[in-house]
Amino acid sequence: MYRPSTLAMILAGGRVDELGVLTHYRPKSAVPFGGFARVIDFPLSNLLQSGIERVAILSQYRSYSLINHIGTGAAWDMIGRNRGISILPPFKDYDNSYWYRGSADAVYQNLDFIQYHDPSVILILSGDHIYQMDYRKMIRYHNEQDADLTAAFIEVPPESASRFGVAEIADEGPVGGRVLSYEEKPTSPKGCWASLTVFCFRPEVLYKELEKNQQTDSYEFGRDIIPKMMEQHYKICGYKFNGYWGYTRTIDEYWQTSMDLLGPEPKIDLEAWGLRTNLCHRNIGDRQPVKIGPHGVLDNSMVYNGSIIEGTVRNSIIFPGVHVKAGAEVNDSIIFFDNIIHPGAKLHRMVSDVNTVFNRNVRVGAPNCEKPSRITVIGWNNNIPEDQQIGCGCRVDPRIAPEKWPKTKLEDGEELR
Repeated sequence: MYRPSTLAMILAGGRVDELGVLTHYRPKSAVPFGGFARVIDFPLSNLLQSGIERVAILSQYRSYSLINHIGTGAAWDMIGRNRGISILPPFKDYDNSYWYRGSADAVYQNLDFIQYHDPSVILILSGDHIYQMDYRKMIRYHNEQDADLTAAFIEVPPESASRFGVAEIADEGPVGGRVLSYEEKPTSPKGCWASLTVFCFRPEVLYKELEKNQQTDSYEFGRDIIPKMMEQHYKICGYKFNGYWGYTRTIDEYWQTSMDLLGPEPKIDLEAWGLRTNLCHRNIGDRQPVKIGPHGVLDNSMVYNGSIIEGTVRNSIIFPGVHVKAGAEVNDSIIFFDNIIHPGAKLHRMVSDVNTVFNRNVRVGAPNCEKPSRITVIGWNNNIPEDQQIGCGCRVDPRIAPEKWPKTKLEDGEELR
């Protein structure tokens, strides 16, 4: 019987403290992005475009939103006799009493699933980056080099390299080369090639190294598996990626990556990238077309179906079901599903999670908050009182009770819990 030669494992279960309230009730991979999609849609769409049809998603932290979004996998054409998406949550049995203790442990705990499918190549991906890649080219390079591991890297400025797993790559051509050194988030990086957390493994090597790693107390690919493979002189190759890569680990990066969708020549072209999403999730596909009122203003923005724009929206991304009423203004902001913005409200440089109401004359942020670190984030299901003022760089937890809102301004950088 035909079996797909490549099995993809997506690491999608983590929470990121830097994203704060956006990952309060969902993993980072399920954070909304681009006006209608989720972050995990990017690796899933890449797999679809690459013809990789057998996929497993490793999820642990608050998985409901992610599971609901993935559904049957039909949105990415991954449903059929020899293709599909399997969501693999952590489990306990007679031999294992732990939840996933890290990325490597998550894969290790599902070795029976991997071995059942008996792939010739195992592709391990992060589920929370914004990029477009044809994985077939990387797999072809991996096979041509007869490598034990091929990892994808992108060149970054030296001053930011310490935030990533960093490699030195031999100059063997534009496609890639042998990895000469690798360090995970070093204080003084030797190289400037940052890991994309896209790994192509020879299966028997992966099985062996995961088994050995179980004797330790640290279970990460970047921190543990790759450095130990380097010590043992495995053949590890670096595949050089030259396209756009959005690293959305912080609010600043998430906001800036989102803004890269806008402008006359956007860095991210969702149509050209062939991005797919589940249009049944939150009833995206069943909503009415966008309605622009007689005095509505749209300038350099993305607005999706089910939204009503009667006020002013500039340099912003508006998800389905948002109602910007006449006299309201939204500037340089990202508004998730089903927000209501009442007359007189003025929103600047902010991200608002789902189902939030901004009542009359609410003020959020300021037009002169020039640094991305001054972005305000509002958690979901909030009802912000009339005339409430919220400064730059504030954080508001989900579902704040009416009596907790301050009578005066929430000052710049303050948090409301």
